[in-house]
Amino acid sequence: MKLNWAERWAVNNPLRVLQQGLEIHWMRRMAEGFPQGAMILEIGCGRGAGARLLLDKFAPGLVHVTDLDLDMLRRSLRYPGPGRHKKVRLVVADAASLPYPSASFHAVFGFGVMHHVVGWRDALGEVARVLRPGGLYFLEELYPALYANFLTRRLLLHPRQGRFDSISWREALKNKGFSVLKALEHPLLGIVAVAKRCERGGIPPGLELKKR
Repeated sequence: MKLNWAERWAVNNPLRVLQQGLEIHWMRRMAEGFPQGAMILEIGCGRGAGARLLLDKFAPGLVHVTDLDLDMLRRSLRYPGPGRHKKVRLVVADAASLPYPSASFHAVFGFGVMHHVVGWRDALGEVARVLRPGGLYFLEELYPALYANFLTRRLLLHPRQGRFDSISWREALKNKGFSVLKALEHPLLGIVAVAKRCERGGIPPGLELKKR
């Protein structure tokens, strides 16, 4: 689901970049030994601020960034900075149907993405599919008490049915083969976490490797 005017304002202001920078700094500290030159995917990249921060903190070989909104991808063309575009690939894509072969990435990042996706369980399955065995999923997600309360539901645009809370989100991660390694969470507001995809022998039923 694309963002409305209020959400675009929320994600495109300097405070959001500051928040994202703090979260990525914490994620980097929690991922000791993460390899330089890794293949990274960011889903729901917005205007591209996250990609620039990921280039600084994780030193990847290549960052693929996707968004459903072509206008946001156009904005992200300006963000990586001089000399960095060669390490960034922009792709219009639905998070529930990622255009990559299985086991393509060392890490997947998502900042406030899944609670916008109608088929978020399918999208979570796609994250698991495109990660290499043992790969890391770095995530920030919000819960309905924050984005769909009496006030915010009048301003923000989100799917109304089948939303996840703390319990159902953690249960879905487990069902898709993830174990949460580190997390900062408020059970009513949201979670910032690092989750690890199961090794090859532990791939859950229905998540067979496949090519796109």
